[in-house]
Amino acid sequence: MKYFIRIGEKDAVLELTSSGPACRFQFGGDPPREAEAVQAEPGVYSVLMEGRSYEARVEPGAAALVVVIDGRRFEIEIRDPRRYRGKDARHGAEGPQSVTAPMPGKVVRVIASAGSAVTAGQALLVVEAMKMQNELRAPKAGTVAAIPVREGDTVAAGAVLAIIE
Repeated sequence: MKYFIRIGEKDAVLELTSSGPACRFQFGGDPPREAEAVQAEPGVYSVLMEGRSYEARVEPGAAALVVVIDGRRFEIEIRDPRRYRGKDARHGAEGPQSVTAPMPGKVVRVIASAGSAVTAGQALLVVEAMKMQNELRAPKAGTVAAIPVREGDTVAAGAVLAIIE
């Protein structure tokens, strides 16, 4: 499965050819690599790659996931090219807006409820994908019209998770 990601200001393609604790992946035009990743505790992963051990701390940031490895901080945004309309395309948009799953995963927490008022950037729900938890946020201030998923639901990429009016 291919993922279009942004690390800092650089766009890249990450292709997973096998997933699970032992995964095989290719980053950009680099040769394929293998790694073993195990969740040590929530938000902390132990990664073994090419004979070296790494600790990766993952936490949701304002607009992307923040990953810290060996003291280096990376902001990683997973992009869905089917929905990409530019960095500021959704700001100031009018009418109902849908929050969709950026990739297949499982809903692990629903934070907002239908009828509640939200501000732009407020957390709505958390989806776990590739052993990482992604906090999905409101694209604009408004009212939650619907959240058609529940905790424990499995969702496909592009599935509507919330509608903000």
